[in-house]
Amino acid sequence: MSKTLLQGGRVIDPANNIDSQLDVLVENGRISSIGNKLPILDGTDVIDCRDKLVLPGLIDTHGHVYQGVTGRFGLDPDMCGVHSGVTTLIDQGGPSCITLPGFRQHIVDRAKTRVLTYLSAYLVGGLEGHYYPELYRPACLDAEATIKSARSNPDLVRGLKAHAEIGGFARWGVDVMRIASRIGRETDLPLYIHFGQLWPKPQDGGLDVNPDCIFNQVVDMLKPGDILAHPFSRHPGGFVELNGKLHPMVSEAVARGLKVDVGHGSHFSFTTARIVLDAGVIPDTLGADMHGYNTSVPAPAGTPDSHPDEEDHLFKSKIRFSLVSAMTSMLALGLPLDHVVAMVTKNAARMAGMRDDLGTLTVGGVADISVLHDRRGRWVLRDNEGIQVTAERLLEPAFCLRAGERFAADSPLLPTFEAA
Repeated sequence: MSKTLLQGGRVIDPANNIDSQLDVLVENGRISSIGNKLPILDGTDVIDCRDKLVLPGLIDTHGHVYQGVTGRFGLDPDMCGVHSGVTTLIDQGGPSCITLPGFRQHIVDRAKTRVLTYLSAYLVGGLEGHYYPELYRPACLDAEATIKSARSNPDLVRGLKAHAEIGGFARWGVDVMRIASRIGRETDLPLYIHFGQLWPKPQDGGLDVNPDCIFNQVVDMLKPGDILAHPFSRHPGGFVELNGKLHPMVSEAVARGLKVDVGHGSHFSFTTARIVLDAGVIPDTLGADMHGYNTSVPAPAGTPDSHPDEEDHLFKSKIRFSLVSAMTSMLALGLPLDHVVAMVTKNAARMAGMRDDLGTLTVGGVADISVLHDRRGRWVLRDNEGIQVTAERLLEPAFCLRAGERFAADSPLLPTFEAA
């Protein structure tokens, strides 16, 4: 019988209103006890967690891990999962109704990280990171097939993914969103919507689209619980209008019960974040949005060596990041630690439709636990617009337990930080 004692860490569990220095005992993959100065049983592996945060297993609500199928886009799930201190990943739109069986067999069943998905509304899923916009036109959606796939895989499919952005609207108007909205309603699953330009406008023809009008058209199609992504995007067509002010529809959308996920990625802008937060809009969840175009990974053999606009593409990134480094950015922006932890635990579990199973340190529950270094000092944070922010608190993953099994935070994808 395996036993692990996490000793003396600051245990924060928003779902159970816990924030205290405590011990956590894990036996046979489950949490068996939480308390002050728990007795050390024979054969127990004792891990000193003083000066560290002991949290429910972190949940990344925006991953891209369909490795081997989505070209350079898909990452190794365990490199941005357990080896980055994250116990659960939600892949956003990698698999489709066509490729979901392969996703289950080759990714979900093989990964040490728990992997779920928001199923792509498009037949092609996330092939090559959406580099080819014509694959995402209305004719490339099959509502009936996608509905059937989602209903047939309720353990894996926790929502749906679609895009509402200028390049698509200039080609097809709102047609794609109408189909995606229908799929979300008929499956009664949350629909996760990408905002902010993803594709370039068509060179010949196309509709004349005002990016500030996209948000209104889309929100009216959505239902409570649907998710608005990339509130801090540096690209037009999102939460911030061209005049630099919060879109007036955002607050109304939140009041209607729509949720907001950061979806950090290469879109993230400290300037936009400041505008949105100062206007009183606080995201519910925090997804990293790591993929092969915003990390340093080699292109799989046989995939395109390059694309014509590779260096200037809208989702290209020069700044490395992770889910935990995104937590540091949220702290630097002034969000309180308890809310930042809730974004990646309690709230993320709700987004996965698994609030009773994930995002908590409940005794008797599966021992998914993330342990983070909590450092004080001064570090430089940067975004892809070249903006620098000084962080006085730095979170870094130390290790995690996934169903009681320990994994070091040794992923080569993890960023390093420069002292200010």
